[in-house]
Amino acid sequence: MSLRLEPVQVAPRGGDTDGRLVFAGGYLVAVLVRLGEGHGEEAGRWFVEAGFGLAVTVLKPPTFVDLDEAQA
Repeated sequence: MSLRLEPVQVAPRGGDTDGRLVFAGGYLVAVLVRLGEGHGEEAGRWFVEAGFGLAVTVLKPPTFVDLDEAQA
């Protein structure tokens, strides 16, 4: 199943405002947020802020170097 990502601005929390809505088969399955400078070495990486449906059980809470890695 292919994923579709849509850019979205997330309400600020420590500078983390750059986000992506992740859709699979027309359903919203996750919200990814790029971590801001307040996260030290993790800054710039992507984090699963919220997962829905199957994503809740499949996705682990790691960070990802880029969106390609997050989709994989």
